[in-house]
Amino acid sequence: MKLAVFSDIQANLPALEETIAQLEAWRPDLVVMAGDLINRGPDSGGCLARFQAQRERLGWLPVTGNHEEWVLRCGETPARTPGEQAVRQFADWAWHQVAPQADALRGWPDHLCLHPPGGAAWVHVTHGSMAGNRDGIGPGTSDNRLADRRLPEGVALFVTAHTHRPFQRRFQGIDLVNVGSAGSPFDGDPRASLGRFTWHRGRWHSEIIRFPYDRVRAEQDFHDSGFLELGALARLVFMEWQRANLLMAGWRQRYEQAVIDGLIDLEHTVTEYLDGLGLQLPAHRRRR
Repeated sequence: MKLAVFSDIQANLPALEETIAQLEAWRPDLVVMAGDLINRGPDSGGCLARFQAQRERLGWLPVTGNHEEWVLRCGETPARTPGEQAVRQFADWAWHQVAPQADALRGWPDHLCLHPPGGAAWVHVTHGSMAGNRDGIGPGTSDNRLADRRLPEGVALFVTAHTHRPFQRRFQGIDLVNVGSAGSPFDGDPRASLGRFTWHRGRWHSEIIRFPYDRVRAEQDFHDSGFLELGALARLVFMEWQRANLLMAGWRQRYEQAVIDGLIDLEHTVTEYLDGLGLQLPAHRRRR
């Protein structure tokens, strides 16, 4: 049996298309998309439509990520304050892209469990951990934290994502694999990643592969789609994608609640935050 798992496309259609090409070449028996197909990028609608086509044609399976959950919530609940409206501007934009297909997003499971034919070596796939889809497991996650009900019992292989940093390790008899991000890695390597799992001679064999895609086209999509016109946070997300490193978490920890509460201007906070890192927001250039 051959199982493939990818995650965190983040509305990056060129990355999704190359991921599909990689999987078609490998020809797995089953493909799981482990969440965050949409949001934080130029083409949530196009990515959802492309995934749905693969789902209908080949039986690909989805797992819901925190961004599917968040975008659906934005579609159902208006912002409470002008500051919150500014913070969620690009998520609201993603909602308008996927709204005509919103029923395709609803009802995705939080977890998938499967086992190979004739074997009891269970595989558990989720976006984050048993503690929730925002609870990421990364290379620095301690053994104590893993032991704190973040992994299921009785499985041979646990496959996760969310952190945008691929890695593999073994913990208490479980093979633990984070497949990273196909659309926006945060480990300094801009190439896409996915996990390939093969059931052979009574055990799962795991590998993470990295592969390039058309980043020139992807960057132009950020400019042409209007994404970069959605405010300073959208441009901060673009910087994360360019640099293949996380930036948003530091801004959120320091400024997000104050912006939501109307105590400080969002644009000012992003400039101040990047100044402290010695960085500047990228210029916007729409193709003419």
